[in-house]
This record gives sequence, structure tokens and C-alpha cells, in this order.
Amino acid sequence: MTKLTTLFHEYPRQFWLMIAGIVISTAGGSMIWPFMLIYASAKLNLPLSTVATLISINAGTGLFASFLAGSLADKIGRKAVMVFSLALNGIAYFFMMRAETYPQFVTLMVFIGLSNPLYQVGADAMLADMIPSEKRTDAYAINRIANNAAFGIGPAVGGFLAGRDYNLAFIGAGAGFIIYSLLLLFLARETLDKTFSKDKASRPADQPPAAEGYLRVFRDKGYMAFVALVAIGLTAPSMLWILMPVYAKTNFGIPEALYGWIPTTNAMMCVFVQYSITSVTRRYRTLPVMAAGMFVYAIGVGSVALMSNFWGFWISMVILTFGELTIVPTASKYVADIAPADMRGRYMSMYWFGWGLARTCAPLIGGFLNDNLFPQAIWIGGITIGLVSAFGLILLNRLTKFRTV
Repeated sequence: MTKLTTLFHEYPRQFWLMIAGIVISTAGGSMIWPFMLIYASAKLNLPLSTVATLISINAGTGLFASFLAGSLADKIGRKAVMVFSLALNGIAYFFMMRAETYPQFVTLMVFIGLSNPLYQVGADAMLADMIPSEKRTDAYAINRIANNAAFGIGPAVGGFLAGRDYNLAFIGAGAGFIIYSLLLLFLARETLDKTFSKDKASRPADQPPAAEGYLRVFRDKGYMAFVALVAIGLTAPSMLWILMPVYAKTNFGIPEALYGWIPTTNAMMCVFVQYSITSVTRRYRTLPVMAAGMFVYAIGVGSVALMSNFWGFWISMVILTFGELTIVPTASKYVADIAPADMRGRYMSMYWFGWGLARTCAPLIGGFLNDNLFPQAIWIGGITIGLVSAFGLILLNRLTKFRTV
């Protein structure tokens, strides 16, 4: 109990408010998201490659929103974009219950795609504002533990509810996001340091405008290469997360109620193993750690091609999760450390742009391989993509050893 009390006092109260909100919203959202393609496929009765475009549309919209989110978070503040994002997400899930046609699904996926990056960029920037560099790795790890504790609840409950009535899962998702938005609206404070805006206003009129905005991020070639390689590598696990539920049900008859325990296993590993993995990875340079994580990601995705039952798919998820535990807190801390304080929103938005690009491409690539070759081709393509990223990060590490993080 003393250790927990000490840990609580090491971080600001608003950090713990965010952690509580993450638990509520993630538990809700994860009740339905792992089963979204199954739900849409049943409603629309279209080929997998067509239904999978819904996820690509969602993620592609998020690419645009990532740029918008960074600018807004650095100008109007972290809190406003986070509250708006959560509220919009919740409303979209309530309307999803009534969607019957492809255009209706597309419209709602666009709204969800717009809202997700706004929260993620704002939250990462807010956390970086509040937490000093030496504590950020642990803070991001705690954030992930909370997120995955909630995710451990969501799919198991959602799979049970979806097997009876999908509307119950959608109600849980919408309610979770709305509740968190209200907590932030009434209890959180803005963390954006407005003095940076004043400094910008006092700059000479003849100062080149290229020093402003995203051009500063684009000029950081090492960072942009990092984002590109992350986007390539994350395409592989995105294929697993998006396509394995429908792949397992269509080809091997795994029902939602049983499959729900697979993402729950991922979440429980993140809760109980994340901190131990982070205590090891923090001792090493970021890029070698990222390369190792991408390699494990690739092996986990490729292994799905060998599996044909629940326990086989469960093993693939366990392997993939070790890659996730290695990569995610490490990458978030890396971005927070190298970003200038007045550019954190934009640096974070480019990082999440990489995630969005991966989620956009993954269902398109996987759906194409499934419909034009054979189902197992999804996972062969995934392992190939993942290995390209891993070796690219090793090369980038050799070229950017001047980085100290």
C-alpha cells in the first residue's frame, strides 16, 4: 500500500484523472471495435476486401486529422481537442447501431477517424507537458497498463454481448467516451504553455516563415525516417488486429464470444508484464529496442498462417504482444524527448500519422491478398513488411548515432 501511495504522489493528480478516463473509455470502446468487421460484414454482405475499406477509410481520415490535431493542440490547447474528440467518438458509436448501408457506415467511420487522433495527440502532448523527461517512460508505461487493463475487460464483455445483441456493445462504447469527455471538461486544466505563443508574436517580421509549423518537423530528417519506418512496421500488427477476428470466424468458425479472450490476453499481458519489459528496455537506445520489437511483431503476425484453432491464434497474439510491450512506450518517450516544447503537438501528430498510415494500408493490403491469392497470404505479407521495418530501424540507428535517446 505504501508503494502505491508513493507512486500516486509521484505524478500530478491530472495524470491520474487521465488514467481513470482511459480505463472508462477504453473498456467501452473495446467492447465493439475488435468485432467491427464481423458486424459490418453481416450487415452489408459484401466481400472482405470491400468491407475492409471501412477500416481504411477510418484510418485514412485519421491521417488528415493527425495534422489538424497537432496544430490545434499547439494553438488552442490540449484539453479542448481531447474533449471534442471523446464526445464525437461517443456520439458516432450511438449512431452506428442504426447503420444499415455502406454509405452510412462510411460516414460514421469518417467521424470516428476524425476524432481519434485529436484525443491521442492532445493526450500525449498533455502528458509530456506535465511529466519531466526522466519520468516519461514510466508514465507512458502506466498509461498503457491502464489502457490495457480496460482492454482486458472490453472484448471479453463485448464478445459476450455481441453474441446476444450488438446494440448493447455499441451502447457501452458510446457511454464510455461520453463519460470521459465530461470528466475532462469539468475536472482537467489546460497544460499548454502560452508563453511560447507570446514568444512567437514577438519575433521579427522578416523571420522566415519556414521556421514555423510542420516545416520544422519535416526538416528533421532522422525523425521523419523514424516515422516512415514505424508506419511500415505497424502495418503488420494492424493487419492482425483488424483482420484476424473475421479470418478466424470465416475460415475456422471461431465465434465472437470465444475470440474475445484473444485480445483480452493481449491486454492482461500489457497490464502484468509491461512494467517489467519497460524496466529492461529503458536501459538501451531507442532504435535498437524498436528494431527488436518490430522483429517480434513480424514473427507474431507471420505465425498466424500456421494456426487453425483458438489456441493457435492465441499463441500468435502472445508473440505479437511482446513486440507491442517493447515498442509502444519506448517510441512515445522518444518522440516526447526529441520534440521542442512548443512543437510537441506537431511531433506527436506526425508520430500518430505513422500509426494512421499503417491502419489505412493494412486492411487494403490484407483484403487484397485474401481475395486475390489465398487467406494465409495475409500473414505472409505481414511478416515480410515487419522484417523490412526491423532492418530499416537497425540501419537508421547506424546513421543517427548522434541521437542521445
